[in-house]
Amino acid sequence: MFAILKGVRVLDLSTIVLGPYATQMLGDFGADVIKIESLDGDLFRTVRPGRSEKMGAGFVNSNRNKRSLTLNLKTEEGRQLFYQLVKTADVLVHNMRNKTAIKLGIGYDQIKAHNAEIVYCAAQGFGEAGPLADAPAYDDIIQAASGFAHMNADAEGNPRYAPTIIADKVVAQQLALAVMGGLMQKFRSGKGCFIEVPMFEGLVSFIMIEQFSNLSFVPSEGGTGYQRMNSPYRRPYPTKDGFLGLLPYSTKHWIEFFNLVGHPELAEMEIVTDPVKRSENIDELYKKLLELAPSKTTDQWCELLATTDIPHTRVNRLDDLLNNEHLQAVGLFEEYQHPTEGAMRRIRSPFTMQGVAQTDDLPTPNLGEANESILHELGLDTAAIKALQEKGVIGLTI
Repeated sequence: MFAILKGVRVLDLSTIVLGPYATQMLGDFGADVIKIESLDGDLFRTVRPGRSEKMGAGFVNSNRNKRSLTLNLKTEEGRQLFYQLVKTADVLVHNMRNKTAIKLGIGYDQIKAHNAEIVYCAAQGFGEAGPLADAPAYDDIIQAASGFAHMNADAEGNPRYAPTIIADKVVAQQLALAVMGGLMQKFRSGKGCFIEVPMFEGLVSFIMIEQFSNLSFVPSEGGTGYQRMNSPYRRPYPTKDGFLGLLPYSTKHWIEFFNLVGHPELAEMEIVTDPVKRSENIDELYKKLLELAPSKTTDQWCELLATTDIPHTRVNRLDDLLNNEHLQAVGLFEEYQHPTEGAMRRIRSPFTMQGVAQTDDLPTPNLGEANESILHELGLDTAAIKALQEKGVIGLTI
C-alpha cells in the first residue's frame, strides 16, 4: 500500500467488480476505503471458488486494503449513521442506478446536504441524460451494446463475449481516474463535485479510439474499423510446435525481420518501407508472417528474434503465468497469510513507486469485520452498537 492518498477517506457502496476494483486501486494508493455492505454482503462474495461462503477468490482479488461495515440503509437509523460517516469522508463511490441511490437516500443532492465538499462518483450502466438511464446493466450487456461482442465475432461471424469482464475492468480504471481528478478539484478549490462514469459510454470511448476510423471525419469517409486490428491475419502465428506472438511494427522492424528470415527482396517492397502504404496493405504483410511462422519451432523463433528489437513472445496460457520468469522476478504474485482464509496468493498492485512511503496491504475484510471499530470512531459505545445489531441496522461481525 502506497501513501499518496493517506488521509483520504472513501465510502465505497459499490458491488460485484466495477466499483470494488476501482476502490481497491484507491486503497492500494493509501486511501482509507470503507466498504459499506448490506447485511447479506456483496453478492460477489459468494462467487466460487472459495474456502468459505463469504470469501470467494474473485472477491478477495478485488477488495484488499478496505474495511467492511455492514449497514442497512433501508432503515432510518442506518441512513443517519451513514450521514455521519459522510461528514468524515472525501469521496463516495457507488455503481447503482441513480433512481436507486435516491430511493435509498444517498443521491448526490441528499449527500451534498451533509458534506458539500464530497467527491461523489456514480458508475451506472448508462448515462443519466439518455433514454437508457434506468436500464439494468452488467458486463455482458455492455459488451453487447457497445459493439465489442460483434467486433469479437468468431470465424462464422457470431458475436462473442470476451472471456474476461472487460467492461467492468476498463470502466473501473476510468472510475478510479475520475476520483483522482475529483480529489484534485476538491483540494484545489475546496469544492466537491458529482462525476458520472457510465459503463456504456466508457466502453464505447475505449473501443472507438482506433475503431472510430473514417467516422472521425465530417462528412464520413467510410465506415468504422482500424485495419491492422481487424486483419484476419492478425493472430498468434502457428509455429512448428506451438504459437508465437510476433509484431514487427516500425519500418526498421519490418526490414530487419525480412532480412533476418532470408527474404531481402521483401524488405525492399514499398509496402514495407513506406509507413502509409504499409498501413494500407497490412493484411498482405501479416499473411507473410502466417506463411513463415511454421518454418521454425517456438523456441527457435524466440532465440532468433532475441537478437533483435522486434516485439515477440511465446503464447502463454493463464496457468503458465505463475511460473513466468519475468513475473517472478518482479514479484507480481505474492503469498501471504489471510487471517481467516489461511495461506493465499494475490496479485499485487501493478504499480511501483519511488520516493513514496509504503506499508503492508490490508487483507480483504470479512463481512462486517470493522463494524465496531468504525462505529467507535463515530462515537458510539459498545452498548449502542449491540442495540443496532439487535435492531438489524448493522450486521453481526463475521
